[in-house]
Amino acid sequence: QFLFVVTFTTFLLCCVEYDVLFANRPLNHSHTGGAAPDRSKVTLPDAILPAPQCAQRIRARGWVIFLLVMAAVFWLYRLVKVLCSLLSYWEIRTFYIKALNIPSEGLCNYSWQEVQARLISLQRRQQMCVHKRELTELDIYHRILRFKNYTVAMVNKSLLPVRFHVPLLGPIVFLTQGLKYNLELLLFWGPGSLFQNKWSLRPQCKRAGARRELARRLARTMVLLGLANLLLCPCVLVWQLLYAFFSYAEVIKREPGSLGARRWSLYGRHYLRHFNELNHELQARLSRGYKPATKYMNSFTSPLLTVLAKNVGFFAGSILAVLIVLTVYDEDVLTVQHILTAITLLGLVVTLARSFIPDEHTVWCPEQLLQHVLAHVHYMPDHWQGNASRSETRGEMAQLFQYKAVFILEELLSPILTPLILIFALPARALDIVDFFRNFTVEVVGVGDICSFAQLDVRNHGNPQWLSAGQTEASVYQQAENGKTELSLMHFAITNPRWQPPPPSELFLSHLKEKVQQDAAAAPPAQCILAEGPLGASLFS
Repeated sequence: QFLFVVTFTTFLLCCVEYDVLFANRPLNHSHTGGAAPDRSKVTLPDAILPAPQCAQRIRARGWVIFLLVMAAVFWLYRLVKVLCSLLSYWEIRTFYIKALNIPSEGLCNYSWQEVQARLISLQRRQQMCVHKRELTELDIYHRILRFKNYTVAMVNKSLLPVRFHVPLLGPIVFLTQGLKYNLELLLFWGPGSLFQNKWSLRPQCKRAGARRELARRLARTMVLLGLANLLLCPCVLVWQLLYAFFSYAEVIKREPGSLGARRWSLYGRHYLRHFNELNHELQARLSRGYKPATKYMNSFTSPLLTVLAKNVGFFAGSILAVLIVLTVYDEDVLTVQHILTAITLLGLVVTLARSFIPDEHTVWCPEQLLQHVLAHVHYMPDHWQGNASRSETRGEMAQLFQYKAVFILEELLSPILTPLILIFALPARALDIVDFFRNFTVEVVGVGDICSFAQLDVRNHGNPQWLSAGQTEASVYQQAENGKTELSLMHFAITNPRWQPPPPSELFLSHLKEKVQQDAAAAPPAQCILAEGPLGASLFS
């Protein structure tokens, strides 16, 4: 895609004669002799310049050559990465076939639990990891999600500067793919990152006496990386604009309402992610919560916006209907200049206006809808309880479940805003980040350095609101927010039923099972539960 976008854009800029294409200057490059061509009709070859003339135009524009050189360097970098990935994938394929006895054509028929069970069994037979006799399910997850667990923990502890207060817009959350890439480059795998390899933190990061010097170096690296992003900003911005245009132009033309669809934001995916949750597990959980979240967000309507949308849709639809009738009556109407453009734009306006008109049969039950969302996403701030109908709650939910148009806009602004965040906002957090990695890193034999939150230890990181008295020794700084340790423990135990948790976590799970059984025994019949809701009350009335 990258190579096509660069080549096609260069062709459009330098190899097309737009005066001929728009019939402002009738000139036919495809006829050099013989009978004179028909000047009343312009063909596509007439507007395309010959190869020598096209190459001359490219050489005459220095900025085009500069962008092409930058694109070539980036493409070579991507090519090397792809080749390395292919070699790695070939090794993985060989391991699956020869060690795990899973043929490549039958891989799609195996669940992750089956693959994991074979891996654990193989460790018992062949001792792949020489530092320990047996691998547990948690060890495997730690190896796969080492860096991801650190990122989830930093988002949970509000350590990363992704929340800002913007005049006129209020509080916003800004976390894009570009900013995430730079953060991972700084912390995990860049030349001056805190990790010296894929499994071990640098020794100086574990010494309290070196924290300030290390923080100064990290802050300086952040500024330098921000300046590098600032220098590359024009190139990255051009690429983002071109890629967005080629990716979404046809979709918007075909389905204008797609911009009004919602998606889980990148921040939302990190905020809602459990510790030790694989990508496919997270995707399945958020996909189940997509429809309830959409219903909840759509339950908020603005009467003024609805009236405005109805009137705009009526006016645009009326004009569109007249143009369509005239076109059906006489197709020569299509030859009128810009008539097709007017029909297309009016169709887009009508479709967009309809997307702002709510269904008149919708029942407004925000509390129940938000509870349905919570059943799948598992995380919700305490102040949302009982306030599902408030606009503040909806605004905070929109930070997790954003419009696709907002996602596109954020990605387009990312080349401009990411350098500013790296230069001005992130260095102030350098010391806190260094302290976080020192305080919340543990070394596990056979696994390496991991985030201590990922151990799912309720004694060291549990929240007192979720546990019985004496079950946790965690301070406010040590405990995970919103019960993430406890919820992650429950999710991991359900996903991996053969896993043996440590004694404090096992005690928590046993108390939880007893509580669930007691609540289930004391619960009223399903008919009574249904009758308590507004819909059930109407059914049983």
